[in-house]
Amino acid sequence: MSRMYDMVQYFIPLIEAFIKGYCFYRFVEPFMSSKEMVCRICSSKDVKLSNPKARKSSFLSFCASKNKGAVYGSVAYFLTILLFYVTRFCMDVYVIFGMASLTMFLVICQIEKRNYRQKAFLVMTFFSLNWFAAAMAEILYDYLYASAMKTDFMQTHAELDFLLYVMMCIGNLMMEFVFTVIGIWQVVRVYTKKGGEMEIKELIMLGLPSLMGLIGYEIMRYYRVFYVLNTGKLERTYEGLTMLYCAVSSITIIVVIVLYQDIKAKQEENQQTKLLTTQMDSIRRHVEQVESLYYHMRSLKHDMTNHILTLERLYEGAEREEAKAYSKGLKAELAHLTGGIESGNPVTNVILQEFVKEAGSRGISFHSQFYYPVDSNIDALDISVILNNALQNAIENTREGKDQQISIVSYQRNHAYMMEICNSFHGNLKWDVESDLPTTTKEKEDSHGYGLKNIRSVTRKYAGDIDITLKDGEFCLCIMLMIQ
Repeated sequence: MSRMYDMVQYFIPLIEAFIKGYCFYRFVEPFMSSKEMVCRICSSKDVKLSNPKARKSSFLSFCASKNKGAVYGSVAYFLTILLFYVTRFCMDVYVIFGMASLTMFLVICQIEKRNYRQKAFLVMTFFSLNWFAAAMAEILYDYLYASAMKTDFMQTHAELDFLLYVMMCIGNLMMEFVFTVIGIWQVVRVYTKKGGEMEIKELIMLGLPSLMGLIGYEIMRYYRVFYVLNTGKLERTYEGLTMLYCAVSSITIIVVIVLYQDIKAKQEENQQTKLLTTQMDSIRRHVEQVESLYYHMRSLKHDMTNHILTLERLYEGAEREEAKAYSKGLKAELAHLTGGIESGNPVTNVILQEFVKEAGSRGISFHSQFYYPVDSNIDALDISVILNNALQNAIENTREGKDQQISIVSYQRNHAYMMEICNSFHGNLKWDVESDLPTTTKEKEDSHGYGLKNIRSVTRKYAGDIDITLKDGEFCLCIMLMIQ
């Protein structure tokens, strides 16, 4: 019988380590779903856009998510505990699980080399929640086991002691698993911005509840063990307070995360408001420039009769060279007014002119084949929001130099109005899990992401969407709007 007890005591810690490894995998998986680009070119050369099925498959590309970090991290956790267990290395269990968590942290950082502070927070939070769950399960296990052994039935059926022991061990594992799952499920649920970068201040704020909770529990655990060894019995009041402390510590971790997410949401709301204000100022400036252009066009129209009479007199006098020079001057004045951009709408003309000038000042080649969808249900204000955000992103993410370029093309196929804004791009894209949009394409991350979100918001007003491709050093944003 003693050998059977030994076998159970041998395998229970291994099963417990396996369960904890699985729980860790389920915990970090939503945070480790880093996206990789699926490179597809959305153009009329490759796809017959008249075919709705072909157009949809070309435009909407899905990205494969990788969870290697979560899998390898959980395996490393289990193997580290197994190594300590097999070698019978004498060390406090607190330290053993700490070493396993450290190994787990190093593995997931090696697999996904980004957002290390968030990974440190995840490992620390998992360690604390799992430890609190194990403590609560152990207290309930001791209480239930002691109560069962004192029953009359067990007093008269001593042959069932081993079966009771096995059942209680299984119950302990189940309770620990349930408590752990509840804790990590709540953290995953309330932590909404899983793909966001975590700052050092945020790590300190979110990590303090776990750290202080673990320190407090370790003190209580020390006195609990000391009391049991000296008295040989369990103090129910102390056990209840310990369990309450673990539960409150777990709840505190979740509450702090909720408050943190609220703060982040308000920061993003303020940033969006700031970005919207900037865009409105930009649109107001465009309107002023359009008004100025309209004034100059009226002046030119007013003088057009005189210009025509002058040209007629020059041709009547056979002064062809002077007539050509005069005509050339009129064309130059008209080109100066329009900036050489004729997109079919004065607002889009002004926007494109500004970005052509800005690209030229940076030494970036700018090519435009953009045409406004005249006689359509698409509002010029919505098109201006798309152009401002898309071209600003392109300018900011293109290096200065003669070999760098930005291009914008628009075309219509049946009821689909398409725009492609492409720019030279050197680097890697990181993706936000919730929005499925790049998160670090800008050096300044304070306003990043809102531009693409604003573009997507506009496209969905017209039953459209956006697609992003990266190929051969070129970033391409494809935009589709459906025209009624």
